[in-house]
Amino acid sequence: MAKQLLGKDVAAAMNEESRTRAAALAGQGVRPKLAIIRCGAGEDDISYEKSAQRAAEAAGVALERFILPSSVRRQELFDLIHQINTDSSIHGCLILRPLPGELAAVQQEICSCLAPEKDVDCCTPAANAALFMGRGQGFPPCTAQACVEMLKHYGIPCRGRQAVVIGRSLVVGRPLAMLLLGLDATVTVCHSRTENMAEICRQADIIIGAAGVPGLITRDFVRPGQVLLDVSMNWDALRPNQRGGLGSFVGDAAFEKVEPIVAAISPVPGGVGQVTSAVLMRHVIQAAEGSLHGR
Repeated sequence: MAKQLLGKDVAAAMNEESRTRAAALAGQGVRPKLAIIRCGAGEDDISYEKSAQRAAEAAGVALERFILPSSVRRQELFDLIHQINTDSSIHGCLILRPLPGELAAVQQEICSCLAPEKDVDCCTPAANAALFMGRGQGFPPCTAQACVEMLKHYGIPCRGRQAVVIGRSLVVGRPLAMLLLGLDATVTVCHSRTENMAEICRQADIIIGAAGVPGLITRDFVRPGQVLLDVSMNWDALRPNQRGGLGSFVGDAAFEKVEPIVAAISPVPGGVGQVTSAVLMRHVIQAAEGSLHGR
């Protein structure tokens, strides 16, 4: 039976540190504050928002939500982001992505309007430049950083290890590959066009599933001794939930098939997602600390 890599233990340790830092800021007259922008009512967005709210309460961070319809006009979003940019009481802003409907085509343009110093989830060009080139201002994507925090917390070494990241999005896959390279792992990125993906994954020491494809990682992908982090939160409307009804989140791994084989695995839910919210709060606090130097 694989060791369960539970996010709650990692998040608890991070939130305890964040509370201490938030208290120090309060002593200087600053309360860290996060703004969340949500367009529409996607299940994954609502789930992340609720998780962020719980993490904010645990970390001593104030939270202000801006809930807009999926039909919101582009200019309205621009105006809201400008309002947040100029509000000195807001230290970080999370724009829940991907944006719905017609907004998806202009998502990068919208995200680019956010002030880099308030970009706590790497959606601006400046933050991406800092991640990929070591230049610019901003923080790495919270989910990608959460994977690194999980590995560190559970003492899983990366230096010299073979790591496979399944997924090449700018939200998780590619940023995570850069973070793992920074930890001296040898990284392979797989995607929907990768041939022999199962064979590639079997050769890895660490597998990170971030493709957003339920059940993609089967027993053919794994071998004994591996660590498997399942990042994706895929909504399955037919899967039974703990309340006795239907509708639950599942990961990229076919959990029941791979869990008996690998050495360690993160469940969905209960894994990386909880740590993502804790990373988000840490970034907000770091942004608030940075604001003191800009006074």
